Amino acid sequence: MNLAALVGVLFFAVGVAASIALHEVGHLLPAKRFGVKVTQYMVGFGPTVWSRRRGETEYGLKAVPLGGYIRMIGMFPPKRNAEGQLVHSMATTGPLQSMVESARSQSASEVEPGDEHRVFYKLKTRQKLVVMLGGPTMNLFIAAILFTIAMSGLGVPQLTTTVEAVVPCVPAVGAVECADTDPQSPAVAAGVQAGDVVVAIDGQPISDWTVAADQIRASGGEQVTLTVVRDGVEQDLTVDVAATQRPSVDDPTTYVDAGFVGIRPSLEQVREPVTAVPAQMWDFGVRSGQAVLSIPSKMVGVWQAAFGDAERDITGPVSVVGVGRFSAEVAADQASISWRLSNLLMLLAALNMALFLFNLIPLLPLDGGHVAGALYEGAKREVAKWRHRPDPGPVDVAKALPLAYAVAFVLIGMSALLIYADVVNPIKLSG
Repeated sequence: MNLAALVGVLFFAVGVAASIALHEVGHLLPAKRFGVKVTQYMVGFGPTVWSRRRGETEYGLKAVPLGGYIRMIGMFPPKRNAEGQLVHSMATTGPLQSMVESARSQSASEVEPGDEHRVFYKLKTRQKLVVMLGGPTMNLFIAAILFTIAMSGLGVPQLTTTVEAVVPCVPAVGAVECADTDPQSPAVAAGVQAGDVVVAIDGQPISDWTVAADQIRASGGEQVTLTVVRDGVEQDLTVDVAATQRPSVDDPTTYVDAGFVGIRPSLEQVREPVTAVPAQMWDFGVRSGQAVLSIPSKMVGVWQAAFGDAERDITGPVSVVGVGRFSAEVAADQASISWRLSNLLMLLAALNMALFLFNLIPLLPLDGGHVAGALYEGAKREVAKWRHRPDPGPVDVAKALPLAYAVAFVLIGMSALLIYADVVNPIKLSG
């Protein structure tokens, strides 16, 4: 690994650690603001590497920097026994119930005399929502800042309508390089040259290469007029668009019927207005949400790539190791420093956007699970108020612990598989 690649990995590692730390700050600040006693603020898991106590809270770093947590007292409320009395533990008859009661008892033991009013479960519904959404919201805020710096401050790589190179042939389906038997490309036959600027197709003005590419892909087997500017002079070129099969725009692993000309557009670093950032974040958020939802179905392919000879799906999930590899590749590129920094910031912004969406999944132990519990609790209270019934009290989140442990076990297993796959058969940004 060269020095530039090492710098890229270190940049990513520091960025991930900062994102985790700020995520937990997003929980910590509102919890303290609402009076909840927070005994620990930790970045990482496992053995404690460093810690320092300030006031009632211990701040520290753990050995495995793949997450973090804050410990608030009174996460689990007491339950009512048969006589209607509130108790913090009850006799159990099964292993799952024993697990629940043990956690409830441990939670109760953290509440010292005088702190009974500072427990999490006594917060109002809206306060619980603010505390639990604070972490994901912090990731969203970080993503917005990084997207803005990358897009508006540094500029991001964009395909332009300037021709960087002309592909000499129509490659066979699935091939990357030209073979001697491949036919001449339509661009070569029409006289397109590197440096030409495409300004119109069939008289329709073109200022965005994506629009031009879509029109070309839809014109397989047809003849189009390509208007280019060469040496300051505008001229029309007649192009017979080849009908072939090309990788799908939505799924590059599948091939679809598409037109092909043989023009390779240039990349330029372009600054976007700040007003373009929300649309970019929305678009990326939608695609990230779809990717998160597709993770379970794509883990089969990850397994086959990790323990077989299958290729990694470039649209599939990756671990922090995989994104770290991406950072190394970006940093080792021969592009300008500002270009590489912009790409690194975009990668870190994308990670924070993914963390924001992933943590909203309504399953414990994720933040979304606690949000779902708070919403359910609020709904129960509103129904009771509407029906003139007594306050039903806080929702017993402890009952969901067996499911939370099962989800945690699955997440750990998926993470381990992704890390292993990213070591033995990584996805690469460049071929």
